[in-house]
Amino acid sequence: MKNLESWGRFPKLHDQKVLGIASPKAELPLPPDGRTVLPYGLGRSYGDSCINNDNAVIDTSGLSCFISFDPERGVVRAESGVSLATILRVFVPRGWFLPVPSGTKFVTLGGAIANDIHGKNHHKAGTFGRHVLSFGLLRSDGVHRTCSLHENQDLFAATVGGLGLTGLITWVELQLAPIKSPYIDSRTTKFRNLDEFFDISAESDKLFDYSVSWVDCTSEGNNLGRGLFMAGNFSQRTKNKKAPSLALPFPCEAPSWLLNSFFMRSFNTLYYNKQVKRSVDALTHYEPFFYPLDAILNWNRMYGKRGFFQYQLVVPFEQDRNIIKEIFRRITRSKRASFLAVLKTFGDVPSPGMMSFPDKGVTLALDFANDGKPTLALMDELDTIVKEAKGRIYAAKDARMSPEMFRLSYPRVDEFKQFVDPRFSSSLWRRVMELS
Repeated sequence: MKNLESWGRFPKLHDQKVLGIASPKAELPLPPDGRTVLPYGLGRSYGDSCINNDNAVIDTSGLSCFISFDPERGVVRAESGVSLATILRVFVPRGWFLPVPSGTKFVTLGGAIANDIHGKNHHKAGTFGRHVLSFGLLRSDGVHRTCSLHENQDLFAATVGGLGLTGLITWVELQLAPIKSPYIDSRTTKFRNLDEFFDISAESDKLFDYSVSWVDCTSEGNNLGRGLFMAGNFSQRTKNKKAPSLALPFPCEAPSWLLNSFFMRSFNTLYYNKQVKRSVDALTHYEPFFYPLDAILNWNRMYGKRGFFQYQLVVPFEQDRNIIKEIFRRITRSKRASFLAVLKTFGDVPSPGMMSFPDKGVTLALDFANDGKPTLALMDELDTIVKEAKGRIYAAKDARMSPEMFRLSYPRVDEFKQFVDPRFSSSLWRRVMELS
């Protein structure tokens, strides 16, 4: 039996049955004992939104075929288990790219819709759901429905960002983005603190389609939140640059003592100082620009067997500087710094999904090694700050937020509940809805 766990490897799996499906026209596989099901793609959700303990998951790896492609419009139709990596491999040589590239290409089309993924171009393109033209949805009543902005609109809105709870997405029709080259004209700028980040970000959003920052969570004082700001546009240049080599696996389960405060501070200092100049322009292949972590297969093993938490928040622009500064102060004081801290801005581009996470403001994503109660206590502290700022937490990456925090993060949850299929559930949904 496949061990279909979450990417953060927490919470641990127990008594989760794995079902399969091989065709978008097939009947929905359901356990005969009345237990619920949940679609499962490539398992890159960090917390418990992709697991269904004491119930069943539907492995969508059998839904792996392309159905059609319109080369004039750049519209692809494919089964929901097709990965973004496969789409890139097939269509980049033809001059088409993903409309919204997330932090990993190892995501299925169904998972991209269910989590309404976002990327480095949210300020220009919004979320993935904005570029989905239609999809097939199979619910437990056995009916195959086509959902779009013009057909079954309510189910379309509930399924985009709906965490796989409205039914099984069987096929997807997606609008791709045209490109002239697989290379990025990139600019990496060092910033000394969070104030410099916000100044650079405001200017960068006018010049670049894609931007994101790595931030040092161990720096303090005048260097609080220093980091590297990376921005770019697809280039018109097509030659004289090699594609990256194949990805390598992370060699072993890292020991728990490795990720101590000394190691974190040393790593962050070295990474920040890897660039000597204030600003560096380069021609970069899209792979290392968009997907640096994908070069290390199974990188989640660096956190050891206990796993880790990812914590992603968004807070409004009106208060972003003070709020983000206070969050960094709390992390620095806790000595539980993340070495995968990502800071960027969301634009004012609405999603068609009623449960979509992005909102206009600044978003911060952090990884914390699972050290038990101290780690949970830190995230509870951060929740309090986010709550006071009227921000929200990303459910697709969560493994521990309270029902209260979930409702504050997703104000349309009561509207959404009416579209949840009665035979679909997840460990996250039961937790945040306080269901037995």
